Amino acid sequence: MTVLGIILAGGLARRMGGQDKAFLSLDGAPLLDRALVRLGPQVEALAINSNAQAARFAGYAPALVPDLDDSRAGPLAGVLAGLTHAEAVGASHVVTVAVDTPFFPLDLVQCLRAAAQEQSMPLACAATGERTHPVFGLWPVALRADLAQTLASGERKVDRWTGRHGCAVARWGAEPFDPFFNVNTPEELAEAERLVS
Repeated sequence: MTVLGIILAGGLARRMGGQDKAFLSLDGAPLLDRALVRLGPQVEALAINSNAQAARFAGYAPALVPDLDDSRAGPLAGVLAGLTHAEAVGASHVVTVAVDTPFFPLDLVQCLRAAAQEQSMPLACAATGERTHPVFGLWPVALRADLAQTLASGERKVDRWTGRHGCAVARWGAEPFDPFFNVNTPEELAEAERLVS
């Protein structure tokens, strides 16, 4: 299994006043930098999914992979862009993470792979307790064409698509805080700063 890491950074950030969350500063570093540091050692290569101007990412080594169309179809559009890029570079799987989740596990890829294998499922996603985090998932490139057809049909729900194929679940504890805590509002950014300290 050759895994390409995709950092999903294409959200509209409405609750952040439209600011690009990838470049919000947490403990003196952009959220994007934190995601690269956490995901980089877990995968063979990295790419960033964003529809922002390429100039915003000047100086970043990973490939910039925008959505394949302008429909703003949510996380699955970023997954499809990642799978298409992975196919072009010869990777067998993609693992996606959200750029606004600064504490995601350092064993994310290892645990997703193990869950898929142990549960005999093609896909895997993360969970804490009973709450799943489908954006943090393992996606086989072999399902790229099916996902493209699904998005073309108008389907946008991650759980609905993964449920059709079978999705293993890798679980983490939520103490002392949920590692999938994400930053959607200024208040949550302030809480993230507290958690860092």
